[in-house]
Amino acid sequence: MSEDTVTVGEAARLTGVSAKMIRWYEARGLLPPAARTAAGYRHYGEAEIRTLHFVRRARDLGFDVEAIAELLALWSDRARPSAAVKAIAQTRIAELRRRIAALEGMARSLERLAADCCGDERPDCPILDDLAAGTPPPARGTKPVRRPLAG
Repeated sequence: MSEDTVTVGEAARLTGVSAKMIRWYEARGLLPPAARTAAGYRHYGEAEIRTLHFVRRARDLGFDVEAIAELLALWSDRARPSAAVKAIAQTRIAELRRRIAALEGMARSLERLAADCCGDERPDCPILDDLAAGTPPPARGTKPVRRPLAG
């Protein structure tokens, strides 16, 4: 291996991308397959480090893997039309604005419910009533079923 390469751990430290994510990006084709030592250890050069910085920044801006792949292709194409890059960015902006509007709507709903809740020792709770709207209450004397969170 060249002295100009680094291990996956060092690449992770330099870019702020975990070693697990580096391997995942490589598996998804966002990063070319790493050079390997005789022992099979991954090594990354300057070009791969630059690509990881690019991917990290794109992820920080909320781009999904498909958009990042498109952006990487455009980045490597010096004859690219900047209009193609702008279109990807504008699509992402519109998605973010939709998500922001949905989150703001959720916050307003929760604020109204919290304002209606006395928050005292009484069992009446408009928050729980709203969450249970349209579902039958549990039978008396039964414990609610707790399901693990999907993750």
